[in-house]
Formats: sequence, structure tokens, C-alpha cells
Amino acid sequence: MDLFLILLVNGIANGSHYALLGLGFGLIFATTNIVHFAYGPVFACAAYATWACAALLGLPLPIAVLVGVVFGGALGGLTYIFLYRPFEKSGAPVFVGLVASLGFFIVLENAIGVIAGTDTKVVPDVVNNTHLIEFGTNLVIYNDMQVYQVLALALICAAMWAFLRFTSYGKAILAMTDNAEMARIIGIDTVKVALLVFIIGSAIAAVPAGLILLKDGASTNMGFNAVFIAFVAVVVGGVGSLPGAVLGGFLLGLLESVGMIGIPTEWQQTVAFVVLFLVLVFRPTGLFRGT
Repeated sequence: MDLFLILLVNGIANGSHYALLGLGFGLIFATTNIVHFAYGPVFACAAYATWACAALLGLPLPIAVLVGVVFGGALGGLTYIFLYRPFEKSGAPVFVGLVASLGFFIVLENAIGVIAGTDTKVVPDVVNNTHLIEFGTNLVIYNDMQVYQVLALALICAAMWAFLRFTSYGKAILAMTDNAEMARIIGIDTVKVALLVFIIGSAIAAVPAGLILLKDGASTNMGFNAVFIAFVAVVVGGVGSLPGAVLGGFLLGLLESVGMIGIPTEWQQTVAFVVLFLVLVFRPTGLFRGT
């Protein structure tokens, strides 16, 4: 039972991390229909910006994470303006933007290595206390970073719900998510809304990027796993459903962690592939589509 509780706690923390990745990616995709694979290196750049502020400039960790969030949001907005918007204006096919996104992924990932080096970056002297709670005759073990990951998910989801429901820009985003062409017809500035979701979605991704930096460090290839998990979370949850993207990511984290009870550790990364395959075969619209 102790092992199950440990894996369950890890699954909740990892699920919170995956859910935030899914929320940021899903917000961009549901609103713009752009498969933003460059989401991965933007995530990595936000982590490196946080590292530079904390380790090189000596800023307090909360300020460093905040700078990383701002940097990630700004980079996401610039990516839309200079990478995707020109193709939209020219009426280029969707696959052209997809190829451009993959190309930018490679360029940005290599640029990180050239500028910052290929070694793993860590922030020194990060306090990550471990806590024990007695649960009957069993012990529940968790650490500070896991708590921060869960709290980040709860706070960001609450803020996003309020933003989407009670602000004019939030309602415009929901309108575009439902029908972008109709939103344009009724007078919504879809370009401005698309830019906004790229900024918000990238800023959301920067939060788990900063936390994973403090927990495990940052590496040049960390963006691949981030965008892959985000993509799987969106597909599993249901394309176009923001709650589905969150729930899909959370479920994926739980299954990946708890599944270690029955499978070797080296097979852990295959869980996402298996879940994606099963969903595509038996429920191609996603588990939570329409929620």
C-alpha cells in the first residue's frame, strides 16, 4: 500500500504538470486550429529564462519564475506574429504552417544549445523539503515541488475559468473556439484574439516549465516531451475541449505513474503512446469531448 500511495501522489503531481501543458496547447489549438509544435521549445525557453534569472542574475525564485512566464508569453506572441500570421494572410494550406512549426522547433532547440550549452541547467540551493503523513498504518510521502505543481494547476484553471466566462476577450475566445468563421462575421477581431491565446497559452506553459526546472533541471531537448504530452492530452481529452485537455493530461499523469506498479520503469514513457492509441481506436473524439 505504501508503494501505491507514493505512486498516486507522484501521479497527481505529474498529472497536474501534464494538465497545464494540455491546457496551454489546447487553448491555442482549439481557438486557432494551429498545431503549434513550436510550443515545445517555447516551453524550454521559458525554463531557461527562469534559470538565467535565478542562477545567473541571482533574482528571488518567485521573481525568476514570473520573468520566465512573461518571457514565455512574449515569445509565444512573437511566434504567432512572425511565423504563423504570414501564412494565414497568404491563405497557405494548413500543412505549410505545420512544417514551419516543426522547422522552428528544430531551429529554436538548437539555438538554446548554442547560447546556453547542452548541459543540464539547475538552480542551486532550491529548497524542496520532503514531508511524511501517516495514513493509517501507511505513510504518504510528498515534497514541496509536488505541492506547487498541484496548486499551480488549481489556481490557473480557476483564473482561466473566470477569464473565459466573465471578460469580453474570454467570451471572444470561446466564440472562436466554437466557430471561428462565425466569430469573424459578427465582428470579433480574430487576429487579435489569436495573438492573445498564443500569449496566454505560452505563459501557461511557462509555469510548469519553471517548476520542472526547479525540480529536475532544464535541458535543450525538454521541449519535445512537453509538446508530445500536451498533444496527447488534447487528443485524449477531446480536441476543442479545454476541460478535456486538462482532464486528459491529469489522467495521463496518473496512469503513467500508477502503471509503474505492473510495468518496468523503462516502459513508463510508452504509457502515453498506449493511451493515445486506445483512444484513437475506441473513442476518436476524445474521452471528454463536449464537456
